[in-house]
Amino acid sequence: METELNNTYKSIVNWAKEDRPREKLERLGPSALSNAELLGILIGSGTQKESAVDLMKRILIDCNNNLNTLGKLSIRELEQYKGVGPAKAISILAACELGKAKSHGEGTRTYIYRLL
Repeated sequence: METELNNTYKSIVNWAKEDRPREKLERLGPSALSNAELLGILIGSGTQKESAVDLMKRILIDCNNNLNTLGKLSIRELEQYKGVGPAKAISILAACELGKAKSHGEGTRTYIYRLL
């Protein structure tokens, strides 16, 4: 399932400042970033051999660059990717769920919790 990217690893801290996802978002807004860059910000780190952005590019390629397909993966399926543990898998799925809610016009979700 895992796609291999042919690139030379370069940590995000070594990228040109204007190319770093957080700085790019701050300067240009979220619409200027790719899905891989946005998800890379959320997962925070990659592995010793690939950046968070490259990790997300690889996962998205396996999902045909489709966020709906990504959102249908299970936590266990996401954990099959080197560098993705439960916390990152959950962050990815939470982001997909927020995107799904936004695309369906759910500006707010209200859940009532019963206090014990």
